[in-house]
Amino acid sequence: MSIDIKTMNVEPKRHTFAHVARRLGSDAPASRYEEGVYDLQATTHFHYRPLWGPEHWHFDEGRTQIKMSDWYKFKDPRQYYYGTYTIARANMHQTTDRNFAFEEKREMLANIDPEWREMIVNYLIPLRHYEWGANMNACSISDAGYGTAITSAAIFTAGDRLGIAQILSRIGISLGNGTGDLLNDAKAQWMDGPAWQGVRKSVEDSLVLKDWFEALVAQFLVMDGLVYPLVYNHFDNQGQKHGAAAISILCEFMVDWSAEHNRWVDAVIKVAAKESDENQALLSKWYGQWRDEAHKALQPLAAMVLGDGADSALADVKEQLDKRAGKLGLSV
Repeated sequence: MSIDIKTMNVEPKRHTFAHVARRLGSDAPASRYEEGVYDLQATTHFHYRPLWGPEHWHFDEGRTQIKMSDWYKFKDPRQYYYGTYTIARANMHQTTDRNFAFEEKREMLANIDPEWREMIVNYLIPLRHYEWGANMNACSISDAGYGTAITSAAIFTAGDRLGIAQILSRIGISLGNGTGDLLNDAKAQWMDGPAWQGVRKSVEDSLVLKDWFEALVAQFLVMDGLVYPLVYNHFDNQGQKHGAAAISILCEFMVDWSAEHNRWVDAVIKVAAKESDENQALLSKWYGQWRDEAHKALQPLAAMVLGDGADSALADVKEQLDKRAGKLGLSV
């Protein structure tokens, strides 16, 4: 008996979903990112306004003062939808797990000077509470934002910030020989330590912002733009003088994530500023207000860690952030 195997080509009747084809102007094949983002925002058939905020519909462009002709201009340069996002983060967390295993095998945390070990508990581990605040802001942006291009990227970021908080907690547990005692000490620093109260106030002020786009500017552009280079660059460099190379390895996730995350933030701010002069002026005003407040809030923390070098480190991170904002079209 012979078997004759034949192949057949079945031409699809259409190459993508109808709502994507309508946007792209033809039945051209769309990327998975485009299919997972374009025009998924609910826009009609709402029955009643929410009781908790009757001045707006559930999904309402008016929840921010920023005006856009098309909210899907905010394309993510990373092209993240669920599949690509989870694959990317899984790979990064595998690297982090290997770094923790490497540190535990070599017992590298034991090489840290005792004084700096205490400093790590005072400056690094409390950041888990800062990350929780960033998670809340990201959730709020995803909730109140308009257009799936923004809201999907924001909720991915919310997951990232919880993951970073967990890495910081893991470092604290490792430093505490497997106990959570140092996490309690770090929480006491966040709640009552004089060096942290300015940062804590800035985070709490951002949590009650009504305009979700201002929260995006405050958290992702300004506060992150100052905190990350200060902690994971200047503080980290100081730590290496005290035998804390292991901390640099364990914090590599945050350094890599920040560089990638900033690509999305920059793209969003640049598009919004380019849309109109009114947007540009509003974004510049928000940027200036939050930059000055965050810069002032970080001074006690920088002084605690860097001593006489605090002013130059803060001036450096502020200068770098201003250059970045200028390239995005903001008036600095």
